[in-house]
Amino acid sequence: MLKKIIITVTITFTLILTNLFSNEIPTIVIAPSKKPQSLSTVGTSVVVLDEKFLEDTGEFFLGDVLASSSTSANFFQTGGHGATSAIQLRGLPKRYSTVYIDGVKMSDPSSVSGDFDFNHILTSQLSRVEILKGNQSSVYGSGAIGGTINITTKRGQSGNEKALNFKNGSHGTQNLSLSYSGADEKQNYYFGLERFHTDGVSQMLHNDENDRYRNNSLVANYKRQLSNKFSFESNLRFTDTYLQYDKEVNTATATHNEEEDSIQSSANISLLYEPSSKFQNKITYANTYIKRIYGAAPGSGNTIKDNYYGDRYAILYSGNYNFNLDNSVVFGIEREDDKIGYNKDLTGTSNKAYYTTSSYYDFQSRLTENIYGTFGSRFDDNSIAENEDSHRASLAYLFDDKLTKLKASWGTGFRYPSLYEMFFVYASNAKSLPNVKAENSRSFDFGIEKSFPDLNLDIEATYFDIKYDDVLEGWKTGNSSGLNYTTQNMPGTVKSKGLELTSKFKLNDNLNFGLNYTYTSTYDGAEQDDPDKNTSYYNAQMVRVPRNLINLSTNFKLPGYENLNISLNTKWSDMARDYGNGNRTYNDERIDDFLVNDLYLKYNLWNTYGLSLNVTNIFNEKYETSRDYRQMDRTFNFGIKRVY
Repeated sequence: MLKKIIITVTITFTLILTNLFSNEIPTIVIAPSKKPQSLSTVGTSVVVLDEKFLEDTGEFFLGDVLASSSTSANFFQTGGHGATSAIQLRGLPKRYSTVYIDGVKMSDPSSVSGDFDFNHILTSQLSRVEILKGNQSSVYGSGAIGGTINITTKRGQSGNEKALNFKNGSHGTQNLSLSYSGADEKQNYYFGLERFHTDGVSQMLHNDENDRYRNNSLVANYKRQLSNKFSFESNLRFTDTYLQYDKEVNTATATHNEEEDSIQSSANISLLYEPSSKFQNKITYANTYIKRIYGAAPGSGNTIKDNYYGDRYAILYSGNYNFNLDNSVVFGIEREDDKIGYNKDLTGTSNKAYYTTSSYYDFQSRLTENIYGTFGSRFDDNSIAENEDSHRASLAYLFDDKLTKLKASWGTGFRYPSLYEMFFVYASNAKSLPNVKAENSRSFDFGIEKSFPDLNLDIEATYFDIKYDDVLEGWKTGNSSGLNYTTQNMPGTVKSKGLELTSKFKLNDNLNFGLNYTYTSTYDGAEQDDPDKNTSYYNAQMVRVPRNLINLSTNFKLPGYENLNISLNTKWSDMARDYGNGNRTYNDERIDDFLVNDLYLKYNLWNTYGLSLNVTNIFNEKYETSRDYRQMDRTFNFGIKRVY
């Protein structure tokens, strides 16, 4: 009750004072249509996190940033640093959001449902994150039902720069990052190395041993202007990680010494051709490679259990033609080849693969003086799951004063079955091609954005409604004497609808606030519409999705200490439904509500050094975002950064 009283008072105070900086310079976004455009003309919901914002959070990992900075971006993690984590956009499981790093699709071909974990993305090498919400399959294809997250790593700036950043803190945590970058009229380049290490905390609530995690990362980018019409660019990201984790709940028999070694890499090379200012072309060759090897800690005597290898090669062509200042079209052709290797108990690797060819267009037009429209379609052909098409239309009405915008979008989407869902769900039973097809969705959202310059106030409210059918889930076949398991398209419709509210406020030059609130109502039709299942569940919500979620950020400077920036982030999450841990049987259980506060201080010294202090979970709240898995207790991290 006390927590709810605190939250109520906080909301009341913030709604009275809250506002958002008015942007004198238009915000340019790329994610909605794969081309630069003004945010004021976009009919879909986009959140932009720039390099300064990422740095000012003081967080090591991107997942922790997204958890406290955006509406409808629910974050959960099965333990401390490095443990499995996910972002759920608009109440949907993580497999319904696509993730791109420097234009490379990062969904893991070797994961169960073709999704992507956020557990290894460090923030110090990132320059920008765009979160595009709602159905985006017409541009981004399979899986983009809940939205798309576009991540851009750092680029070189004019001149030459060397940077060193070191942090040291609780639980034996150390983070060292080094970078060298620069740019001139012909080229820009960035090269960064980072090493993160922590002795960790226990991943689960039922024991006290530490679970160690290590992350070694490399990011490199290079672009060169070859001539007036041709340019070349390339990007590389490589991460090597090691994690100790807990798998079992039963403390009487559990060894608590499981481990995972993994490699995650993405790379692309692109040739850009611009024959005129109206016509731009880009052809890209890209690769995503992810390897996960699970075993037991040294000295345990256990053998290696499972190995997964995911590989994706893609050839992508995209074009952009500007008819005039008010009308343009984006179009493209793509081919993706996905491959999975699955090795059970080192008895031999089984490989499966499929490919998808796609074509799409996205037409943008200024229909009237105040109305901007987007209309697009995409056509995909999977070598096993066959053809799917998706469509999108969006409208933005910008009032004459440029201070109010109405926006709306409608779209259809789909998700192809993953290779694991097709062939490796109890793989010994997959004797022939699986009889599965893509999931299909439709969605609608409507919102308003309003600025009040005299009050220094911007607010945004968006209603969303998403439905999808033909849900892919595991299913029992056979009789009681010989049950088999496979993947099938289930009856029933999964639904998610809700309301996103955003406001930020600059009270004066020393104090500003930001408030995000999300109400999400979900219905898991794959379970509730199945009479053999729904009697086991106490409600119909999707798992790990709180009905109410609030994030409040407070940023201030002390008068006379302009070089000192202080940020306080407060997050309250409503109770949520979960299954519990599988080793205890999948009981339907609750995750309690929680209130967490994080403090970050940054001090600029002599315009050369940056000193920082990050206090996570100030009041040492004991809480979970995934049932049975511990979240970080109160921790302190001290840092120093040198740029020269």
